Amino acid sequence: MASALDELQNDLEEVKVLLEKTTRKRIRDALTAEKNKIETEIKNRMQQKSQKKPELLDNEKPAAVVAPITTGYTVKISNYGWDQSDKFVKIYITLTGVHQVPTENVQVHFTERSFDLLVKNLNGKSYSMIVNNLLKPISVEGSSKKVKTDTVLILCRKKAENTRWEYLTQVEKECKEKE
Repeated sequence: MASALDELQNDLEEVKVLLEKTTRKRIRDALTAEKNKIETEIKNRMQQKSQKKPELLDNEKPAAVVAPITTGYTVKISNYGWDQSDKFVKIYITLTGVHQVPTENVQVHFTERSFDLLVKNLNGKSYSMIVNNLLKPISVEGSSKKVKTDTVLILCRKKAENTRWEYLTQVEKECKEKE
C-alpha cells in the first residue's frame, strides 16, 4: 500500500500532466492552484517527517504533536499595478504585512508566457495570483521577485529588450481591441 506522501506525489504528477494538456484559462488557473496546494502539502509532510524523533519506538507516542500551521483559505489577488522599463515588466501587488512573513512563504513560478504568485500564511490566509498568456515571452531565468514593505514586486525579464508592451496579457489586448 502506498504511503500518503506517495499518493500526493502521484497526484502532483497527474496535475502537471493535465496542466500541460489544458488550453482553457479557467481550467489552467484551477489546476495551478491545486498544484500549489499539493506542493505545499508535500513540503509540510516532508518537514513533519524530518522533525519526528527517530529514537521513538513503534509503541511509544510523543507527548504532544504540533500541527503545521495551515491557512483557512486562499484569496485570489485581482488588484495590482504594472509598469515597464526597457528590460523588465514590473507587477506591483499590495499586501499589508507581506514583508513580515518568512521569505519562503512568498513563491513565484515563471514560465515563458505566465507567472503565478503564492503568498502563504499571511494573517491566516494564503494569497494567489495567476497570470497566463502574457502579451510577449519573458525570460524565466532572468525573472524574479522582491518583497518590500506591504508590497510584492514581480520582475518579468523581457525576452525582447527595448520593446513596449501596450498590455500585460493577450486577453487584455483582445478585450481592448473589441471595444
